Amino acid sequence: MIEKIITASGYIKQKVEDRGFRLPSLALVLGSGLGNFAEKTEKLLEISYSDIPGFPTSSVVGHKGKLVLSKVSGTGDTFWIMQGRVHFYEGYSMEEVVFPVRVLVKLGVKKLVVTNAAGGVNRNFSAGDLMIIRDHINFMGTNPLIGKNMDEFGTRFPDMSNAYSKKLGLILQKAALDESIVLKEGVYAGMTGPSFETPAEVRMVEKLGGDAVGMSTVPEVIVAKHSGIEVAGISFISNQAAGISPVPLTHEEVTENAVAVEEKFSRLMIRFVSMIVEGNDG
Repeated sequence: MIEKIITASGYIKQKVEDRGFRLPSLALVLGSGLGNFAEKTEKLLEISYSDIPGFPTSSVVGHKGKLVLSKVSGTGDTFWIMQGRVHFYEGYSMEEVVFPVRVLVKLGVKKLVVTNAAGGVNRNFSAGDLMIIRDHINFMGTNPLIGKNMDEFGTRFPDMSNAYSKKLGLILQKAALDESIVLKEGVYAGMTGPSFETPAEVRMVEKLGGDAVGMSTVPEVIVAKHSGIEVAGISFISNQAAGISPVPLTHEEVTENAVAVEEKFSRLMIRFVSMIVEGNDG
């Protein structure tokens, strides 16, 4: 796996250097329905996942499958955007699910923002809300670090006390305040999917302290923290979870509701990224 990571990162690095750009230290992973944020930025380089050696490709609608080198207009520094991700439920191994994050780490990324579409478990949440992930619960029944430890990346037993950076969370809150956007805050519960949760499972998550539930993010955050990366997370509450929502859940509903939140999410991310790349994150 190390050799595959080196090969993939080397391919990407060469593409960046050929264009005369620097490798960025910030990366964003865009979840279901949120990939259009990339269109709001100045795209300097686009690489299809299928062109990167060893890179897994997504089969899920709403995940474009491109690695984009971007910058916000008016700033000089660049950042990575992953337009879509792969999921454990697609049949990929955990090793493959977290491969892109390992590659980003190899490319020098120090700050990672993970986003997702999630069902609202907290009854005070509504479709269209944005939630800063304060912490997560791993209900996936496995862990991406199982197996031989990659000592090149981190310790055998990484601490997860502060999986999500308080500092980056405060910057997100400041960015939201600047843009007059209300952010919720809560705990994300990661399930394997692909079936939506049952009402009983949602009640379990609620009783155990979860505020939103989804099918991604947790493996990426574990691997990022293994490598000492600073992480922030945002859940787009795409619908109320089963048993709370009065209607059956569909992926189409997720996509439709994402359109409504797209402008708000883009403003938040542009402001947040500007604060990071301009060095105003202290």
